[in-house]
Amino acid sequence: MMTRIYFVRHCEAEGNTKGILQGRSDFGISGNALKQLELISLRLRNVPFAAIYSSPLQRAYKTALSIDRYHHLGVKKEKGLVEIDMGRWENCPWESVKRSDPELVRIWDETPGSFEAPGGESIFHVAERMKRTVSAIVKSNPDETVCAVSHGCAIRSYLCTALGLPLQRLNEVPWGDNTAVSVVEYENEKPHVILVNDASHLPADLSVYRASRGAGNGIMGSTAS
Repeated sequence: MMTRIYFVRHCEAEGNTKGILQGRSDFGISGNALKQLELISLRLRNVPFAAIYSSPLQRAYKTALSIDRYHHLGVKKEKGLVEIDMGRWENCPWESVKRSDPELVRIWDETPGSFEAPGGESIFHVAERMKRTVSAIVKSNPDETVCAVSHGCAIRSYLCTALGLPLQRLNEVPWGDNTAVSVVEYENEKPHVILVNDASHLPADLSVYRASRGAGNGIMGSTAS
């Protein structure tokens, strides 16, 4: 039996537009988000989802609700899909973090598998949490297709492990725009990555990642979602 999961990053949130590290802070969605939600819901309208799961943070939950517009399944909140806990960096502008904690920023840039947010979560913990959560979803949905709406760092950390890469090679996994789609198939619970952070449904003016890429990289450069 094969289970397929569509991982979707949430729509643009206010923290994304302001260059703020959101982490688990529950920012509202932006004006651009409404257009992104329309496009992602249209893209996925004919996918035969059996269930839709979401991080409880509103930027993810509202994305899941929009996807469910054409499926009428109801959205199941799953706290294991929540974003990395950024600890003391929550609600801080990325530019100020670069000035105040250059050594931690260097660790993120050069050896991301060793990164741990000050007073928050490590990348290792995020990846392990996501693996446990996804495993439970797969076991609950044998031979089905489901949707899981989550966050940039959480999805990317999980994809790294699903691709069989050590977390120190996390930077080899592409970053995704808001509402980017990744697809993983599971045969006997073993993951096979089919698609990574594809946002072909978005026009250039709604591509937050491409617009902000020059400002920095990683969870901070795209404003830890």
